[in-house]
Amino acid sequence: MKRLFPQSLAGQMIVLLLLALVVSHVVSAFIFEDERRASVRNAVREEAITAIATSTKLLLDTPVEARKRVVRQVSSRRLRYWFSNASAIGPDRELRLSLKDRDRLAGLLENAVPEVQVAVTERPRFFRWAKQQRKRDLAGDQWAERDRGDKPRKDHTHDWPGPPGFGLLASMRLPDGSWLNAATVVPGAATAWQWPALVSMVVMAVLIALIAVVMARRIARPVTRLVTAADRFGRGEDFPPLPEDGPPELRRMTASFNAMRTRLQRYVEDKTRLLAAVSHDLRTPITSMRLRAEFIENEETRMKMIEALEEMERITDATLAFAREDAVQEDTRTLDLAALLGSLCDDLRDLGKEVECAPGERLPYPCRPVALKRALRNLIENAVIYGDRARVRIERSEDSLSIVIEDDGPGIPEEAFERVFKPFERMEESRNRETGGIGLGLSIARSILRSHGGDVTLRNRPARNQSAHNRSPGGLTATASLPKI
Repeated sequence: MKRLFPQSLAGQMIVLLLLALVVSHVVSAFIFEDERRASVRNAVREEAITAIATSTKLLLDTPVEARKRVVRQVSSRRLRYWFSNASAIGPDRELRLSLKDRDRLAGLLENAVPEVQVAVTERPRFFRWAKQQRKRDLAGDQWAERDRGDKPRKDHTHDWPGPPGFGLLASMRLPDGSWLNAATVVPGAATAWQWPALVSMVVMAVLIALIAVVMARRIARPVTRLVTAADRFGRGEDFPPLPEDGPPELRRMTASFNAMRTRLQRYVEDKTRLLAAVSHDLRTPITSMRLRAEFIENEETRMKMIEALEEMERITDATLAFAREDAVQEDTRTLDLAALLGSLCDDLRDLGKEVECAPGERLPYPCRPVALKRALRNLIENAVIYGDRARVRIERSEDSLSIVIEDDGPGIPEEAFERVFKPFERMEESRNRETGGIGLGLSIARSILRSHGGDVTLRNRPARNQSAHNRSPGGLTATASLPKI
């Protein structure tokens, strides 16, 4: 069910609007149909009562001996007349007296007859009643015998026309004591679900649906744009402020996002400039202290002092270089990530490093090339320096890309996996003691990868030939993950 229901905001709004539209159309159609049926039935009912009143007045003005012919002339398939010695409306359970119709018929007759009775019933019951009543009344009809030259009459009791409705029966006692009976079927209104009505309803629904789609997309567009911008901002991309359009709530949300983005960028820039300024200002006293150290007479003390100052200078230079590069706003562009990784491995092999690379097929990816190349170089160089050699490959999954870098070094304790990513953190006690850095390589790599929306993690790889007495790791695996875009 979740797969059938759209997941996007615009899709859900469109579905909800269409469901509301369909429900409103169906309810409106049924209400219209009910009111239409009632109006048509009342109009036909009024027409039948008027016709009965008109025919009755005509018979009252007609001589008694000619009334039979008049009754035959005014009778039709829909409205039947006949005479009887008693009222056709008796204590029949299938008939229901209608005082409203009786008063209406009596008013139209203007008290020309002594008594008026009107009854109604459902159409199927009316058929059964009419068949029995007509046979019974015709048997005692004072005009039942045919005059010479009259055609035989046919009983059309079951031949009432029109769709299902209800039967209406009127019995009027004439001044001479006989009863004039009239029976008619008031047909139900034809259903409103005809082709023209359905076509017009479908056309109207399609037009409203198109308007709903346009409006839903217009409302959802700022939200989609905001989501895309937040994702790009999380990857460290630079882009102009978002246009503030759409409903007032969305305009305020977009304005808040633009303001938040500006404040965060200003905060990062201020910290970067401060770091660069501090690193730059430290170079002057370090240089001055080194000059003074040259005048120390004790050789051992002088060498220790110079080594400490050189270490401080390397840290300062690395920090200054990092701050300068971080302050540079690099544009995002799409490049072949496999080619970038292959080129990086080739460069390291040219420097005499032992690097195995399996980048795989072409892999276009939007990124900041210089920054990403620096992060990957730091990880690969870290593997080569501390693990003798590096094996590099790209693994693809549905929602991410992973650049896996393996080495053959001694590994590091698991509790230090996160600590080594802190600036100036070194693990010389567990790795090759002949080499070493200032502890910024992994920190810079993680910072760059996280600015691209990814991350880097470490894990120890078990040794290929482990014995009960040899449980040392078989190397360290660094996994740089990037989101699929």
